[in-house]
Amino acid sequence: MPIAQKRGAEALFDLPCACQRLRRATRVVTRIYDQELAKAGIEITQYGLLTALDLTGEANQKTLSAGFAMDSTTLTRTLGLLLKQGWVRVRRGRDRRARLFSLTRAGQRQLAAAEPCWAAAQDRLRKGLGTGGWKGMKQAVSQITEAALLA
Repeated sequence: MPIAQKRGAEALFDLPCACQRLRRATRVVTRIYDQELAKAGIEITQYGLLTALDLTGEANQKTLSAGFAMDSTTLTRTLGLLLKQGWVRVRRGRDRRARLFSLTRAGQRQLAAAEPCWAAAQDRLRKGLGTGGWKGMKQAVSQITEAALLA
């Protein structure tokens, strides 16, 4: 069957490049989470930042950028959207240049509303991978991330 007629996993190229394979996987996984989270009016990147701020209580941009291994441009754009939505507040730190971000009550409510949608995405992926695949994926992704940071 010609590639143009193949569907789903059959249509995937056998890419030799680790980066291309990982980017393809993250696009597909992101699509699953975004489909579910759209029901709560949020995207996975926004959900991740709200979760991080919920865990830390308050964080500066450098800490958030490092914790997600995310470039500052993407982080600035996403934080700007969260500020505009009223889900995050910002205040100056001791150093006037430092900006500290934290959740607002609206952000806490948004996070709580989105959690069941996020859980549905988790369940979809976990079901597709099976118990062993889920555990292996988590270990492999952590190992790849750590190795890439050391490279």
